[in-house]
Amino acid sequence: MIEKPQNWQDLLAKLTPEIHQNLKTAVELGKWPNGERLAAEQVELCLQAVIAYDQHHLPETERVAYVDTTKVEPQHCGDA
Repeated sequence: MIEKPQNWQDLLAKLTPEIHQNLKTAVELGKWPNGERLAAEQVELCLQAVIAYDQHHLPETERVAYVDTTKVEPQHCGDA
């Protein structure tokens, strides 16, 4: 039997790279591998878990929602 995590730290300690990727895929597709759609709360919780995992295990450039600001040219008001 799988032991239920008691808090976020416990959950993060149990996440494997495979589970992390499965959660990312579920959020991206909006459904679980069996085809069942994720409820809004499931999307939110999965995304929170993915972001927390990324924060602890991945370099900044590989995290969800990373934006490389060094390659973006600044825009000024009135520029076309």
